[in-house]
Amino acid sequence: MKILVIDDEVKLADALGELLRRNKFIVDVVYDGADGYYYAKNGDYDVVLLDVMMPQTDGYEVARKLRQNKCSVPILMLTAKDEVASRVKGLDCGADDYLTKPFATEELLARIRALTRRQSELVYDELTFADIKLNTSNFTLSCGEKVVSLGAKEYEILRFLMTNSTQVISKDIIISKIWGLDSDITENNVEAYMSFLRKKLFYVGSKVTISTKRLLGYYLEKTE
Repeated sequence: MKILVIDDEVKLADALGELLRRNKFIVDVVYDGADGYYYAKNGDYDVVLLDVMMPQTDGYEVARKLRQNKCSVPILMLTAKDEVASRVKGLDCGADDYLTKPFATEELLARIRALTRRQSELVYDELTFADIKLNTSNFTLSCGEKVVSLGAKEYEILRFLMTNSTQVISKDIIISKIWGLDSDITENNVEAYMSFLRKKLFYVGSKVTISTKRLLGYYLEKTE
């Protein structure tokens, strides 16, 4: 499960990131609203932990912009404020839940679990692009009657490409989203996985390929 932490208090954000990693989450941490919005919009996160009070782009604005851009990732807002008006504003801007600082670790983890349970009810069992289908329940790729199983990372990479099919995704973004910012995975590893996926797309007889835009990254393309 992947979580994005957005908080301008660097020590607190890093501590929160470390806490979540100890609880077996993959975590990215960013320290301002603008970067947070970019990561949340372009990433493949299960939950976003979003601080309200940040300079320039605050948490309310980040949540509002994400919802305006049809990003449905669950948002848990974190704030030192406990006023009803503040909570209402956050929820109206698109947050799914609210947690007031300081909070107990157990409550934070419970709220994350609750948000991911709700989200799982909205997740389709199948993603499609052109002539391929990706089964999100059993990690299989199919085209027509032909089906092939994917490894865990192959599945995550293809799912990421399919859910961002209108964008060119850089190797750095793939590494940070699939393995995490602290990973020692290299660009060569990404290239190897792309090769594996291309072979499986060919095996099922798909007209879809993973294309490369030089110096920019990868994208899905249907060939004729």
